[in-house]
Amino acid sequence: MNTNRKAKRQLSWVVAALLLPVVIGCSPTQPSCALRLATTTSTADSGLLPYILPDFEKKFNCKVDVIAVGTGQAIQIGSKGDADVLLVHDRAREDKFVVDGFAKERFDVMYNDFIVLGPRDDPARVARTAHAADALAAIANAEATFASRGDGSGTHTAELRIWASIGITPTKEMPWYNSLGQGMGETLLASNEKGAYTLADRGTYLSMKDKLTNLVVVVGGNSIKENADKDLLNPYGVMAVNADKFPGINAAMAANFVRWIVAPETQKLIGGFGVDKFGQALFYANAKP
Repeated sequence: MNTNRKAKRQLSWVVAALLLPVVIGCSPTQPSCALRLATTTSTADSGLLPYILPDFEKKFNCKVDVIAVGTGQAIQIGSKGDADVLLVHDRAREDKFVVDGFAKERFDVMYNDFIVLGPRDDPARVARTAHAADALAAIANAEATFASRGDGSGTHTAELRIWASIGITPTKEMPWYNSLGQGMGETLLASNEKGAYTLADRGTYLSMKDKLTNLVVVVGGNSIKENADKDLLNPYGVMAVNADKFPGINAAMAANFVRWIVAPETQKLIGGFGVDKFGQALFYANAKP
């Protein structure tokens, strides 16, 4: 009888051990663990994610499947439950995502800034301006070629906001305005090839600068400290998709990701990325303690 009780207790411990990985997320005995991260092309194109994600994957033994699209698309993906966690940069849409119940909370992660790039000969004389609104007004007045991401991304939204501030609504009927429907990297390459002006995040530009020999910064200076236009600050936030709406969400691992990316150790990784190569950070960590 005692032998039977002992066997039953041992069986209970085995069952509990087998169930434990389901409760906490993934474990070394569960190599198929995957976390779906919907994020912006800038975090991928800049090289930031390949730099920091191996640390997460090693600590949690979980593969991160990166879906790098514009912020608008990333938020749409999250609102359908097709991602577990979002890392994006459009504060108004992020706040709405929370208000609509698709996430319970948003957390600051980092920021960089937008800059206006243009051809070296600067036909619209944009370099004489200090603010993006004045730069875009000069571009429109000169009908100089402008390349827009046109993809509903955070960068595209920021660009449209600047146009709206000067009373201009770009349309396809404007031959100088090119809406590409592309990510940040592709838009920069197209601008470089066409000799076009464009709005970009500084991090992606710096990471690709060697390939962009025909482009120079015309508004924003050589670093974020030199950027006189504070409207060009570009904050990023992280949100775990609400598992109450979507039972299939990997809620435990999404929570792990949020805690990991705002933790001091990861924030240090983010803040150090690019400093050795570019003499400045590509992103500035700003998670609250």
